[in-house]
Amino acid sequence: MCWAGSAWHAGRVTPEDLARLRRARDRMDREYAEPLDIATLARTALMSPGHFQRSFREAYGETPYGYLMTLRVERAKALLRRGDLSVTEVCFAVGCTSLGSFSSRFTQLVGMTPSAYRARPHEEVAVIPPCVVRRLTRPRRP
Repeated sequence: MCWAGSAWHAGRVTPEDLARLRRARDRMDREYAEPLDIATLARTALMSPGHFQRSFREAYGETPYGYLMTLRVERAKALLRRGDLSVTEVCFAVGCTSLGSFSSRFTQLVGMTPSAYRARPHEEVAVIPPCVVRRLTRPRRP
């Protein structure tokens, strides 16, 4: 439920809020490797942090943090497929500050550790355009 304007909307995100949420989501897409916290993203959306979190979940079906971590894992998968960076280097390159948290979330979303993912063969995706690979290998929340 959210307060929008002068009316109470039960479980609906207004078109104005959706446009603001898109700005924050676009910022996450562009700046996923930067330190982004809820307060910063809420300011981008011109919302209070609580309203931002509730509206984001209502609009996109996941929390802002969940969305950001899924982006980071998606980018990490691409870097790990290249094979020229260590897991630690990939962790920091995608904006994570804790190797343990990164590895836990990666394992939760991908079903294997970052090291195991990096070690497995990736030739099957080498001939597929990168935009299609991203779509096909996007981590899915269990």
